Amino acid sequence: QVQLVESGGGLVQAGGSLRLSCAASRSIFSFNAMVWYRQAPGEQRELVAQITSGGMTDYADSVKGRFTISRDNAKNTVFLQMASLKPEDTAVYYCAARVSIPPYHYWGQGTQVTVSS
Repeated sequence: QVQLVESGGGLVQAGGSLRLSCAASRSIFSFNAMVWYRQAPGEQRELVAQITSGGMTDYADSVKGRFTISRDNAKNTVFLQMASLKPEDTAVYYCAARVSIPPYHYWGQGTQVTVSS
């Protein structure tokens, strides 16, 4: 069983920064990708950023230039550095580990990010 533990959420003012962490219980290279999603109240869960096992990154248009996904391979940890935060970034942020055979996501418990205006 894979465990993903997020941390780093909280309350921040607009324009501020936060760094989320996601610690995996096994090597992150065993997954096709590590992904950050978010879900705001009343909204569908959306992909925010992902990093593949090969190191390729991808971002939602709404966060490009403001968020950066990275990883510490030795610690099996993925980070999401969030800068220039906006109230619309308020959501529960989830870390996920994606495998392709069979297609499956392992999920963390989520961490709340609240950006005040």
